[in-house]
Amino acid sequence: MKNLFSVAAMLIVLMISGCSNDQPLRPVVETYADIALANYEDALIDAENLNEVVNTFVENPSPATLDSAKKAWLNARETYGQSEAFRFYGGPIDDENGPEGQLNAWPLDESYIDYVEASPNGEGESVGTNIINSPDEFPEITKELIASLNEQGSETNVSSGYHAVEFLLWGQDVSEGPGGGERPYTDYVTGPEGTHDHQERRATYLTEVTELITDDLQMLVNEWEKGQDNYRAFFTSEEQIETSIGRILNGIGKLSKGELAGERMFVSWDLRSKEDEHSCFSDNTHRDIVTNAIGIRNVLLGEYERIDGTVISGPSVLDVIEDANPELAEELKETVNQSVRLTQQIEPPFDQQILSQEGRQQIMEAINSLRRQGDLIAEAAAILGYNVDPDAI
Repeated sequence: MKNLFSVAAMLIVLMISGCSNDQPLRPVVETYADIALANYEDALIDAENLNEVVNTFVENPSPATLDSAKKAWLNARETYGQSEAFRFYGGPIDDENGPEGQLNAWPLDESYIDYVEASPNGEGESVGTNIINSPDEFPEITKELIASLNEQGSETNVSSGYHAVEFLLWGQDVSEGPGGGERPYTDYVTGPEGTHDHQERRATYLTEVTELITDDLQMLVNEWEKGQDNYRAFFTSEEQIETSIGRILNGIGKLSKGELAGERMFVSWDLRSKEDEHSCFSDNTHRDIVTNAIGIRNVLLGEYERIDGTVISGPSVLDVIEDANPELAEELKETVNQSVRLTQQIEPPFDQQILSQEGRQQIMEAINSLRRQGDLIAEAAAILGYNVDPDAI
């Protein structure tokens, strides 16, 4: 269904009353909902695997089990990163009760969770008052406690989510050159071989915070399932179809320019700061950028490849844009593919590329493509009668 309706035909249909006024756009909204469900289901599968591997690690800490946990975390980021395209319009991930800040908040103050070797700037020691090493203040570590403490008192007081797990697996990145954190597996070993105090509490924190991720992802899967009294039912309802097209455009427009090109790339590029990169402990920022760019393309083109190889596809917002302005649609399609290609060309680690002239030029090319992409989405939205501010996040 590559050509849904001409603009004129669409306007005529929209003037017809009630039950038929959403028909040209309904398949587009349904495709989006199908992709959202599939993406969150995949993210949940990967998170459940991470949870299982983390449990194996804390039960038997060793270099091998720690490495397996790290690999499982990296794998889990591949699917979750694509789901960022479902944000920025008050959906179930980031409405006032949504778990986004609990899942993916960054940057985090490491000393809020555990011991640190140095201050976040790498200058001087800053042990800090932290949850793991404060048994008198926090006698029992549970996922409920971790959730209640997230962003309490400061946006950088991040206690939960993927980056909390990342820090607990890798530790601080205090290196001046290439390389992420180097937390020893013995931080989880009790007895004389153990390093740093409260190894059992650290292990409990790691398992509880990982399980909290699966809880949040299960909630999101529930909200996008078919045939339920949930957000999907609202999003695809007859009275919401037209508004939901605007939500889709807002989500990918704001992620493209304000969030990905801006907060996640330009800030650290401008400041040459590893503390402002997305996954600073694991040096996985380059993949965060790529998966976000792919997520935008998934939504725009109406196609998502699941982890089992199944492809979810159908009519997309690009089809609607194409009916209104074929030239703009073609330029947008070319730009989104270019953005993915340019992000894939960024060499890891990101925190070293922001320091070199060649790396900075490469990153800026990707930033400019993503900015242009956001502007094109806003332009297309305006033609369709929607207001998208791609600089807003």
